[in-house]
Amino acid sequence: MTRRYPIGIQTFSEVVRGGYVYVDKTDLVWQLAHYSKYIFLSRPRRFGKSLLSSTLASYFRGEKELFRGLRIMELEQEWKQYPVLHFDLSGAKHLPVELTKTELGLQLEQMERIYGANPEEASPGMRLGGLIRRSYEKTGRQAVVIIDEYDAPLLDVLHDDLRLHEVRELMQEFYQRLKMLEPYIRFCFITGITKFSQLSIFSTINNLTNVTMDRRFAAICGITEQELSTTLREDVELLAAENDTTPQDMHQRLKRQYDGYRFSEAPVDIYNPFSLLKAFQQSKVANFWFESGTPTFLIRQMQKFNTDIMSLENLEVPSSAFDQPTENMEDALPLLYQSGYLTIKDYDRETDIYQLSMPNQEVRTGYVRGLLPAYAGLNSTDVQMGFAFKFWRALRKGDVDLAMREMQAYLAGVPYVEGFKQKLADAATAEGFYEYTMYLIFSMLNVYARTQVKCARGRIDMVVWMPEAIYVFELKTGATAQQALEQIDQKGYAIPYQTDGRRVVKVGVMFNVDTRTPEEWAVKE
Repeated sequence: MTRRYPIGIQTFSEVVRGGYVYVDKTDLVWQLAHYSKYIFLSRPRRFGKSLLSSTLASYFRGEKELFRGLRIMELEQEWKQYPVLHFDLSGAKHLPVELTKTELGLQLEQMERIYGANPEEASPGMRLGGLIRRSYEKTGRQAVVIIDEYDAPLLDVLHDDLRLHEVRELMQEFYQRLKMLEPYIRFCFITGITKFSQLSIFSTINNLTNVTMDRRFAAICGITEQELSTTLREDVELLAAENDTTPQDMHQRLKRQYDGYRFSEAPVDIYNPFSLLKAFQQSKVANFWFESGTPTFLIRQMQKFNTDIMSLENLEVPSSAFDQPTENMEDALPLLYQSGYLTIKDYDRETDIYQLSMPNQEVRTGYVRGLLPAYAGLNSTDVQMGFAFKFWRALRKGDVDLAMREMQAYLAGVPYVEGFKQKLADAATAEGFYEYTMYLIFSMLNVYARTQVKCARGRIDMVVWMPEAIYVFELKTGATAQQALEQIDQKGYAIPYQTDGRRVVKVGVMFNVDTRTPEEWAVKE
């Protein structure tokens, strides 16, 4: 029988009754439901927050039959039924404040048909408060309030102070009833992408427990390595067979492409669940997370703070740097982390310093493709169609000379657009500008490249990982290509990669600052 994957299905009952592939997280769902009364969880888009919200709703409604055979059955004994008020604010994206209010009203109206309405309740918050009271009076049990994508109305107005203020006031009035009516509430769960300060939108809910970085719930959204190797083992084998490779090789491809997210100090890596299931469904490994493009709100904030896109490969920051409330950001780093474009790679408990980086190849490629027009004035499709394939094919063949001639010809025809002018002006050295240019090119090719890589005797300008070889680049503007090559040897830049098993190719490149193209290059293996 064909395996069915719940792509785009966010309702727990439909996943179960439809016989879709399901990775059992119900033990964590039970723990979450008994951990605290008011809980906030942030995760990137398409990480299963809506399915988690729906699972919690089914649990609190006492829908025991849906959970038969799942881990929660060993933990839950009573299966009490509570009135559940479940809101999904994803429909309030891109709306002016009045239509956001209308969207809230429509969802409130559906629940008022069950628990009754009061025409004197004029605002969304008043209506929510009335629903909580009446549901308690009607059932004799406290209400469960679940709010999914709470920040959807706010994200696209981050750049507009007036509209942000209007929407924030509306939502604050809505949320403030949650603490006022605490005796009538059994459980409250709020989830979204970003963390908005408790001093504004959640100003009156000062008892929210933020489990976003709690190690106990690090794996509650997404797929772990163990789950891929057990629950989804058959799917990896099927995908490998479809692509004429071994399950072991396919597992490694999936790991490079979709793994690498980490949501706590604990070293628990998470795969992007949407992309992983999409790969199984489509029988190919591709960049699925970016089908809808890089979010506009993220690009706007990165432009606002003049974010250096190359700096995101390796950052060392204290927890306060990337866990700031969204509306009090001093740079784009918190939003990049909360949105899933950066993740935790390591943590030093003694210094409380986190190492952040991009999670995987899918994020790196999609990130650059989404930002290329905004940062460099180049159309990503034009780059791919006009140059990228030829360059990639030459490197795959090991013909560095041909690859560099392709780059030379392409850059010679690129207009000197404002984005490049600014980056050249901002670069500490001219070499830094060309690192930036080459980084964009390699990332566009779905090739893993890193700049300013630390080693024992300095920093390597660029290291590029290809399937058959690792390329170590040294870039110069005031010296020859041969001198650049000699520097690679003198400082032992290639030594860390000699045990990898792939060919190690050293490349010295001299750029002409007037033509903005590589003028000469020297290659050595």
